[in-house]
Amino acid sequence: MSPLLRQHRNDPLLPPAPADGGSRDRPVMLATLAVPFDPDSARVAIQAAMEGGVKLIVVDAVEMPFWPQSLATRRADLEEQSDRDAIRALVQQTAALGLEVEHLRVRSPRPVEALLEVAGEREAALLVLGPDPSRLRPRLFRRAVKRIRKRALCLLWVVGEGP
Repeated sequence: MSPLLRQHRNDPLLPPAPADGGSRDRPVMLATLAVPFDPDSARVAIQAAMEGGVKLIVVDAVEMPFWPQSLATRRADLEEQSDRDAIRALVQQTAALGLEVEHLRVRSPRPVEALLEVAGEREAALLVLGPDPSRLRPRLFRRAVKRIRKRALCLLWVVGEGP
């Protein structure tokens, strides 16, 4: 624990420390929108999970069109098989580092809302939004970031922003 956190541990605005003296482990969530991850975002999420000694949850939020035939046939996939394979490879490489990794593929007519719901349910400490920006339409990505920024209940790191 950092000296700064230790110094303010009795602050009434902070949640109380567990009785056993340990800390509550909240996972790091690495999320994409049906495209492979940007390498920097994957690095940030993996390092944060390793340094915190917490689980990494990899979420691939895929849009499922709300067409009646897509529900019946499950053929309306808007994600390339090669992209799925790249995401699975990242999960396997991360697990090989000894980190506990959970991989979720969430199909929804509203993938951004589904991603936020998963982050809330899993009580993520950090959400790393890391789709490869070159693979998404800029306007779609900006709108997704705006919605996530408005509703996320955890720390947020967005690919392409900051150092």
